[in-house]
Amino acid sequence: MAAAIPETEPIIRAAVQANPTLLAPDEGGISLRTRMQCLVYAPFKAAAQRESRPRALARGPFLIVLDGLDECDNKDEVQELIDGMLVFFNENPSIPLRVFITSRVEEHIHSVLEDPSVLLDNLVDHCSDDDIATFLHILFEDGCRRNSVIRAYVKQHGEWPTQSDRRKLVKHIGGSFIFASAVFKFIMASNTEANGPATPMDRLPLALKMNPGLDGLYTQTLTRSMHLPHFSNIISTVALLQTPLPTSAIAELLGIHTYEVVNVLVNLQAIIQVPGTDDIPVTLCHTSLRDFLTTPSRSGDFFASPSHHVRLFLRCLECRLEHLRQDPELFIRSRHLISTVARYALEYSSFHFYPWHGCFKLSDFDSAIRLCRKALALRPDTPELIEDLAKVIRRRGNNSGSFEDSDEAISLLHEALKLRPSPHPKRPESLNDLALALRNRYRRMDTMADLEEAIPLFREALELRPSPHPDRPHSLNNLGFALRNRYRRTGTINDLEEAISIIREALELQSSPHPGPDRPDLLKNLGLALWNRYRCTGTMADLEEAISLSREAVQLRPSPHPRRSDSLNNLGLALQNRYRGTGAMTDLEEAISLHREALELRPLPHPEHSESLSNLGHALRSRYCRTGTMADLEEAISLSRKALELRPSPHPQRSDSLNNLGLALRSHYRRTGTMADLEEAISLHREALELRPSPHTERSESLSGLGQALRNRYCCIGTMTDLEEAISLSRKALELRPSPHPQRSDSLNNLGLALRDCYGRTGSMADLEAAISLHREALGLQPSPHPGRSLPLYNLALSLQSMYKATHAISHLQEAIAHCEELLEFHHVVGHQDRAELLLKLGSLLQIATLREEAYRLSASSTESTT
Repeated sequence: MAAAIPETEPIIRAAVQANPTLLAPDEGGISLRTRMQCLVYAPFKAAAQRESRPRALARGPFLIVLDGLDECDNKDEVQELIDGMLVFFNENPSIPLRVFITSRVEEHIHSVLEDPSVLLDNLVDHCSDDDIATFLHILFEDGCRRNSVIRAYVKQHGEWPTQSDRRKLVKHIGGSFIFASAVFKFIMASNTEANGPATPMDRLPLALKMNPGLDGLYTQTLTRSMHLPHFSNIISTVALLQTPLPTSAIAELLGIHTYEVVNVLVNLQAIIQVPGTDDIPVTLCHTSLRDFLTTPSRSGDFFASPSHHVRLFLRCLECRLEHLRQDPELFIRSRHLISTVARYALEYSSFHFYPWHGCFKLSDFDSAIRLCRKALALRPDTPELIEDLAKVIRRRGNNSGSFEDSDEAISLLHEALKLRPSPHPKRPESLNDLALALRNRYRRMDTMADLEEAIPLFREALELRPSPHPDRPHSLNNLGFALRNRYRRTGTINDLEEAISIIREALELQSSPHPGPDRPDLLKNLGLALWNRYRCTGTMADLEEAISLSREAVQLRPSPHPRRSDSLNNLGLALQNRYRGTGAMTDLEEAISLHREALELRPLPHPEHSESLSNLGHALRSRYCRTGTMADLEEAISLSRKALELRPSPHPQRSDSLNNLGLALRSHYRRTGTMADLEEAISLHREALELRPSPHTERSESLSGLGQALRNRYCCIGTMTDLEEAISLSRKALELRPSPHPQRSDSLNNLGLALRDCYGRTGSMADLEAAISLHREALGLQPSPHPGRSLPLYNLALSLQSMYKATHAISHLQEAIAHCEELLEFHHVVGHQDRAELLLKLGSLLQIATLREEAYRLSASSTESTT
């Protein structure tokens, strides 16, 4: 622009002198939008508004062409760039400047361009066969002129390709210029395979058979080099790099020679752009190649496995160490003064660690820690090196269960924070890393002091990231998640309400049409917080919103996203909870399917393997309770045992596994009568209760579970102390579940059953009357067609039968019969495992009613005769 409009040159120069980082694309935190404003829009506007208008502008408006905008990886930056343009032109509608953008129809681009000031047109509508034919004609003319083999063929056989073959190619390409370019490169590429098509003339018929979806082209092209040394590592690296690197940097990163990289890539120029010099990055001809290589069902033997991130991470650490030995001042030098691979290792090594740490073996962690310690020994007071070591140690601790690793990581992060006192620009990062480590140790060891220390650190980090700081959503999310953790421990509803409010703010900052990379985590955490509030208040709207948020999170993490399992797990839990409220089997079946997929994505030693085991086991037990399928219960017990083994004390989720296994074993006892199952269940529930002291939010669950198990043992052996303890525990559970708690009905039923048992032992009518009252309230909380209605119906019918036997009041008997009839008609339908038992019970009640009515008639008849 300075050359075309000389009047802009001094303005541009002044802007750069005032802020040199405008020309450093990887430094300064300056967005592309800001660069455009300072270096293009402002100078152009100033020149256009001069009293003596520049001669260059007299000829008409200037045009900026942005081609291939969809190829940019940073979607947020692209959207900000377009937003900046729209703001500029809305404020300066008469300025003689236009922007012409070409791009695929990507949602993040198209959504921003939906503006009255933008003229949108679909170029596919204008891409005729004639355009493709002209394009191919130019390419083939140039290619034939340069290729001696083709010239010799044409001299002997005439025109190549023939007009017929060209028409076939045009038709096969179907209007896609990218496919046309890729096909031409495939035809004209040099052959290196012993058994491959030797000449362009031989490859032309193959090109006519390729899939226009490019998978066929990718497969055939990659096959050319797959026999060469280091092929898999090179291709996987090209696919998985966070930013493209030149051939020399790829070679250094992999620890091989540059010529070995070139040897592999030179045969792939139909799909990969290989520059002629070592200082220009290797890029993909089209982004669909990365999709192909990272999708195993499409790429097969060419699949770039996520485990390759482990190799890249370790090689980044090795390269960093090598460059530190050569240049101890590496971390304080400007990034543009160090080598390409050193810069990549410093800036992007963490990309190959997060979120791929689930692919790491313990030996991989050990290797990474050794490299980090060696680097730190060279620069002992470098916060970046201290934090990198801490992060790897912490992840190793998560995978191995080592509490010593957690302690060392936290100690290192404390040291790093001291090296970044306020107002150090990276202090928020250190605060955040330390708080995360403390929260992680709290989740593993249940040490409340860690969580209490983490929350103020998260708050300080948030204060240092005011709006519109790009990392503010991340800090909001972390603080909200920590507050939710504290709510689950203390039951303080204010923590939960603040967590929901904070995470909503973060979600709004990353909402469409500008969703950020943290959006799936925000959706997950808001969904979990709403689910917690639903469990506290029973507000169905919270649960419905949680499910909706969880579904969006799953959609944003398609396979093979490394954190897809988190989203699957959360959606499964939300659907299980809705099933409990509505009884919709479709919700339960979907939840089981989601938990199975999550478990497959979390093989040992994945740190969340135990969570998936536990959740799938719990869902299968729910299905057993509905269908009576013994295989579900057996699998639930097996999964719950495995989960418990992976959660030794003081694991913070141990109480969950104790509770789930206890429930499954009690169900097994009720089905088989195996006393050992019941004894083990009681022991498990007692341990769970001890791990959930007041005011733990799940304490009512443990009180209820232990109370039910003790009542079962009383019913078997008749020990009165078991029944008395069961009643006490059930009362406490009910107190912790005031209306409208979604599980209040369960507690009402449990206490009612225990009191009816006590009446049976002591004959206390007060206990029986209380039991009937409790069952009536439970029934009122589960109106028809609630799936849980059958339990209070049956329990109330039994209690009314007992009351009839004690009082001989026919109204109690008639109500009991009505409840049994409702059970048979709507709940225990034909095929239900308990239908036969209920038919016998109803028959007995009807027989009593019939005899009673006959006695009334006989009595009435006798009275009339006497009269």
